[in-house]
Amino acid sequence: MDAKAKPKRRTVAENGDSSAEDLVLATLIGNGEDLGPIVRHAFEMGRPEALLQQLKNVVKKKEVEIEDICKSHYEEFIVAVDELRGVLVDAEELKSELSSDNFKLQEVGSALLVKLEDLLESYSMKKNVTEAIKMARNCVQVLELCQKCNNFISEEQFYPALKTLDMIDKSSLQKIPMKPLKTVIERRIPVIKQHIEKRVTRQFNEWLVRIRSSAKDIGQTAIGHAASARQRDEEMLERQRIAEEQNDSVVGDLAYTLDVEEMYEDSVLKFDLTPLYRAYYIHSCLGIPEQFREYYYKNRVLQLNSDIQISSVQPFIESYQTYLAQIVGYFIVEDRVLRTAGGFLLADQVQTMWETALAKITSILDIQFSRMNSATHLLLVKDYVALLGTTLRQYGYEVGPIFEVLDNTRVKYHDLLLEECREEIVNILTNDTYEQMVLKKDTDYENYVLTFHLQTSEIMPAFPYVAAFSSMVPESCRVVRSFIKGSVDFLSYGLRTNVFDVVRKYLDKLLIDVLNEALLNIISSSAVGVSQAMQIAANISVLERACDFFIRHAAQLCGIPIRSVERPQATLAAKVVLKTSRDEAYLSLLSLVNTKLDGFMKLTENINWTSEEAPQRGNEYVNEVLIYLDTLISTAQQILPLDAMYKVGSGALDHICYSIVSAFLSDSVKRFTVNAVMAINNDLKTLENFADERFHSTGLSEIYKDGSFRSYLLEARQLINLLSSSQPENFMNPVIREKNYNMLDYKKVATILEKFKDSADSIFGSLASRNAKTNARKKSIDMLKKRLKDFG
Repeated sequence: MDAKAKPKRRTVAENGDSSAEDLVLATLIGNGEDLGPIVRHAFEMGRPEALLQQLKNVVKKKEVEIEDICKSHYEEFIVAVDELRGVLVDAEELKSELSSDNFKLQEVGSALLVKLEDLLESYSMKKNVTEAIKMARNCVQVLELCQKCNNFISEEQFYPALKTLDMIDKSSLQKIPMKPLKTVIERRIPVIKQHIEKRVTRQFNEWLVRIRSSAKDIGQTAIGHAASARQRDEEMLERQRIAEEQNDSVVGDLAYTLDVEEMYEDSVLKFDLTPLYRAYYIHSCLGIPEQFREYYYKNRVLQLNSDIQISSVQPFIESYQTYLAQIVGYFIVEDRVLRTAGGFLLADQVQTMWETALAKITSILDIQFSRMNSATHLLLVKDYVALLGTTLRQYGYEVGPIFEVLDNTRVKYHDLLLEECREEIVNILTNDTYEQMVLKKDTDYENYVLTFHLQTSEIMPAFPYVAAFSSMVPESCRVVRSFIKGSVDFLSYGLRTNVFDVVRKYLDKLLIDVLNEALLNIISSSAVGVSQAMQIAANISVLERACDFFIRHAAQLCGIPIRSVERPQATLAAKVVLKTSRDEAYLSLLSLVNTKLDGFMKLTENINWTSEEAPQRGNEYVNEVLIYLDTLISTAQQILPLDAMYKVGSGALDHICYSIVSAFLSDSVKRFTVNAVMAINNDLKTLENFADERFHSTGLSEIYKDGSFRSYLLEARQLINLLSSSQPENFMNPVIREKNYNMLDYKKVATILEKFKDSADSIFGSLASRNAKTNARKKSIDMLKKRLKDFG
C-alpha cells in the first residue's frame, strides 16, 4: 500500500490542484492513520462541510489514480477475471463436495458426539471423585494426626504430642476442605494444649513432692561422702606425719596415694531431674517458659521456708540431722538445676534462697547452742554442722557465717566439757581408795600403764605387778585423753588454723583448774591419812610425768609432728603447777607424819628426867617411833620416788630432832640430870643407827652423798654432846662451836642449861672416884651459863 501511495503523493504534488489541507488529509489517509481527531476537530470548530469537501476532493483524486492504474493494467486484469471465473466453478464443485462430506460427517459424528458427551461427563465425575479422594485423604491424614496426638497424650509423651499439634495447626489444617471439621479441630487445639499443660504441671507437682521427700536422703548421702573424705584426709595426714617423723620416703610416697576415681564416683549424687526438664521444655514449646520459671521458683521458695523451720515437738538434738540434711539436699538439687537446666534457674535466685536459709540456720544454731548444757550434744551438732558447711562449700555456697557460729561456741563448749570433766574427776578422786593398783596380767598393764606412757621401764614386769599409783591416775588420764579428743574434734574443721595452740590452752586449764584443784581439795581434806597423802603425792608425780603424754597426744590428734612439741617452750604450764601441788602434797604428808610423830613423842613426858641411876637402855617411846618410821619409809619406798622418799624420811627425822630438843625446852621439864641425858643419848643412837641403815638400804646414799638421814638429827646430837661434854664452855669458842655445835641456838642452849642440875651429893655421890672430874665439868657448865647470860 505504501508503494501505491507514493505515486499518489507525487501526482498530487505534480498537479498542484489541491490546497495544503487536501495534501495533509490525503497524506493521513494514504498512511492509514486515524481521522477521528480531525473529524472531531472539524465538528468542534463548526466546519464539517469543509472537511466533507476535502474528503470528496480526496476521493476524486483517488478515482483518477485508480483509473490510471486500470488503464495501465487492463490486460492483466482481464486475465485475472477469467481465472477468477474458473476458480468460482471449482469453488462450486468444492462446495458441493464439502456439503456431501459434511452430511456424511454429521451422520457419523452424531453417535460420536453422544459418546463424547458421555466421556466428558465421565471425565467430570472422575475429577470430582479425584478431588473427593484427595479431600478424604487430607481429612484422614489430619484425623490420623489427631489420633496420634491423643495416643501421645495418653502415653504421656507430651513433646511429640505438641509437635503433632503444631504440624496440624501449621500445615495439615489448611488442607481440610470441610469447614466444620476444620472449625472443630481449630477449637480443640488450644484445649489440648491446655490439657497437656495441666498434665505436665501435675507431674511436675508430683516431682516437687518427691524431690522434697528425697532431699533428706540426698543431704545425708552428701554429708556421708564429706565425712568419708574427711576420714581419708585424716588418715593421709596421719600417714604423712608418721612418715615425716620416721623420715621414710617409701611410706611418704604411699601416704600421698589417693583413690581419686573412687572418690569421684562416690561424690556423684544420683537423683532424677527429668520431670523438671520435661516440664520446662513443654512450657517452652507452649510459649510460656517464664510462667513456669516463676511457678518453680515460687514453689521451691515455699518448700524452703517450710524446711528451714525446726520442729516444735521433737527436741533439736533428736532432729538436727534430719533438719540439716534436708537443707543440704535442697541446695544440692538447686545447684544441679542451676548447672544443668540451661538458664532455667538464675544464680541470683539461688543466692537469694541461700541467703534466706543461711540467716535462718545461723539464728537457729545460735539459739540452740545457747540452750545446750551437754558438751557431747554440742559436739555432735557442731560436727554435723561442720560437715554441712564442708558439703555445701563444695557446691559453691558461702558458708563462712556457719563456721563463725561454730567458732563462737568454742568457749561454751569447753566450759561444758571442763565442767563434765570436773564432775568425773571429783568422783574418781572421791571414790579412790588411794591404794596401789595391783595389775594381774599384761592386758591390765597395757590398759592402765602403757596406754598413758606411765611406765618407768621398757621391760615388761612380772605379774602380779604393784603399780606406784592408785586407780585415780589411769582413770584421770582417761578423762584427760577424752577431753583432748573432744577439744580437737570440736576445733578441727573450723575457722581456726592454730588448733594445737587452743587445745594446749584448754588442756592446761583442765589440768590446772580442774584436776589440780580437785587434788588440792583432797589434800586439804581432813579425812586424808598419811598413807593416802603419800599415795596422792605419788599420784601427782605420775600425773606430772603424764603431762608429756598429754601434749604428745594432743599434737598427734592435731596432726603436727611430735618433735615440734618436745621442745622446752612447748611444755604444759600445768606441769609446773602439778609440781607445786606435789610439793604441797609432800608438805601435807609431812604435816600428817609430824602429827603422828607428835603423838609418839608425847611419850617423852613419861621420861624420868631426874633419874639418879644410869639408864641401861633407851626410853620406851623410841620403840614406837622406830616402828612407825620403819613402816613409813617402807611404804614410801614402795610408793614414792627416791627424792620424795628422801623428803619424807628427812622430814620425819628432822621433826623428831625438833621434838627431842623441844622436850628439853618444855615447861613441863623443870629439871633434868645427866642420867636423863644419857637415856636420850641412847634413844638418839638408836635413831641414828636406824637412819643410817635405811639411808643405805634404800639406795639414797648413792644419790644424796652429802646429806644423810643422820644429818637431820644433828641438832639433837649436838645438844646431847654438849650436855655430855667435859668442857661445855668450849661452846663459846667460835671455832669449836662452828665445828661441833653449829646447829645450836644460844637462847635454847641457855634455857636448857638452866634446867641442867648436876648435884655432887645426890647425882654424883656414888661416883666418889670421879668427884674431881665432875666438879670440873660443873664449873665449866656454870661458866658457860654465865657467859651465855652475858652474851644474851
